[in-house]
Amino acid sequence: MTPEKKNNGRDNFAFAVGEGSELPEEDDKNKLAYCVTDIPPWHLCIILGIQHYLTAFGGIIAIPLILSHGLCLQHDSLTQSHLISTIFFVSGICTLLQVTFGVRLPILQGGTFTLLAPSMAMLSMPEWTCPPWTQNASLVNTTSPEYVEVWQSRMRALQGSIMVGSLFQVLVGFSGLIGLFMHFIGPLTIAPTISLIGLSLYDSAGTSAGNHWGISTMTTAFIIIFSQYLRHVPIPFPTYSKTKKLHTSRIYIFQILPVLLGITLSWLMCYIFTIYDVLPSQPEQYGYLARTDLKKDVIDQAPWFRFPYPGQWGIPTVSLAGVVGILAGVISSMIESVGDYHACARLSGAPPPPKHAINRGIGIEGLGCLLAGAWGTGNGTTSYSENVGALGITKVGSRVVIITGAVLMIIMGLFGKIGAIFTTIPTPVIGGMFLVMFGVISAAGISNLQYVDMNSSRNIFIFGFSIFSGLVIPNWLFKNPKAIATGVVVLDQLLHVLLTTSMFVGGFLGFFLDNTIPGTKRERGIIAWNKIHEEDTSNTLESSDVYSLPFGISSCLASSSWVRYVPFLPPNTPRPKDKTESEDTKKQPEPSKIITSVAL
Repeated sequence: MTPEKKNNGRDNFAFAVGEGSELPEEDDKNKLAYCVTDIPPWHLCIILGIQHYLTAFGGIIAIPLILSHGLCLQHDSLTQSHLISTIFFVSGICTLLQVTFGVRLPILQGGTFTLLAPSMAMLSMPEWTCPPWTQNASLVNTTSPEYVEVWQSRMRALQGSIMVGSLFQVLVGFSGLIGLFMHFIGPLTIAPTISLIGLSLYDSAGTSAGNHWGISTMTTAFIIIFSQYLRHVPIPFPTYSKTKKLHTSRIYIFQILPVLLGITLSWLMCYIFTIYDVLPSQPEQYGYLARTDLKKDVIDQAPWFRFPYPGQWGIPTVSLAGVVGILAGVISSMIESVGDYHACARLSGAPPPPKHAINRGIGIEGLGCLLAGAWGTGNGTTSYSENVGALGITKVGSRVVIITGAVLMIIMGLFGKIGAIFTTIPTPVIGGMFLVMFGVISAAGISNLQYVDMNSSRNIFIFGFSIFSGLVIPNWLFKNPKAIATGVVVLDQLLHVLLTTSMFVGGFLGFFLDNTIPGTKRERGIIAWNKIHEEDTSNTLESSDVYSLPFGISSCLASSSWVRYVPFLPPNTPRPKDKTESEDTKKQPEPSKIITSVAL
């Protein structure tokens, strides 16, 4: 259940405390500052939206930079900047679709690492091997038609494979197949899936942080100090209102902006160290990647305004091997997203997502992958685990904040100079942020075990084996990439992608073992799980406020009997209204109107 709140978010203890008021009790300190349906003040929405943008920035920007090697673009920084702008623009559009019409949780959409492996596998095939001259920076003329055709032909093939593969996700989502699977998915499936989302990224976090452990440790320390030690320390800020005029309010700035403050301070320190040459200036020296002037040429070359559009690289082409490989990544992405939905609901104070919301969320993600393929990001879209972790750190789960962040992402994607500026964030700073974020995600997954009898040797075996196998099997296959050799290239790619995805391995083993090893429903946690996650919660006040369609669409469909047969629409059972709800409805503005105004 979400904590009760006053209509104005500024009256909440986490943001402003009037003079003479006391801090809340210890039990209240761990409550959310803003839950999913709450609406913070507009200026806080902008600040928190920027924080989510920066939180997702490290993961999103890494995707086109990694793809650039397979696309023969490693020596073309300007084109890389265009790809970065495009992926941010599309991520903003997909986020708006997901929060408004999809699962409707405060979950940000962005590029997915699950599609990187099949994409790079496809681009490594003999017909797509980069010409030798593209590997030499002195021989590359980025404006020559020959070079442009080299990378655009590869991009078009990648686009077509992603677009065809995304149709499968659209079908699975809107047909309700994912919702049917939820009958067999319990805590012992969700826990390893969510936990491995964070645990499987330890190598990525370590690689980024290891470029300069001093800077990454400083970033991590800032975030920990702000989010844990100083989160209950209010900072006085001058404010103005019609009643009190100019006065001072105490705002818990460290609780709501720990990630943004930590990144900004570390970024600033790296900038100062770069100016005074504290950091090494030679590429081969340790700590060189902590400098902020490594990509200053991108800022100079990037245009002020650039509008990405579908088919900007040409008409997409389709490759059968690419489609099958992308399908493997799509399957892994869907499993990861279902886990993200539950983690996001838990961290944002929302009821667990019902079947129709999950169906809609997966379908919208498939539509997002289709749009990403059409626009030419070289990637798809998925729910961003990093931003789910940010909800647990900041205690702010409002979806209006995510909508604001989505609008900012679209704007950043339109202004090339602004996007290029953020490319100067050093990788050690991003790595330090990952150390905190991925840990929170892992803990959110393990917290699902509270419903399970962990005194049972059966449950200990299932969870331990699923987690450990989800780490061991992918790690071994990464070290032995040629171990899978069935003789069928397409099948090899499919098995390789599935078995190198930790979330898929751990989630599948947890799902299979939990549904086949004998155990009582109480022992498996099904009774406690259903009590919290049962389907009938879709008709409660809290669930309908979160997961019903916006703009009165659910009300318009409530009288139609055919709605019950559509798996991605909310049930048409009218929800009970009491006196308290009526009074709150009169006082508080409708979320759909707020969403419309923010989006505009």
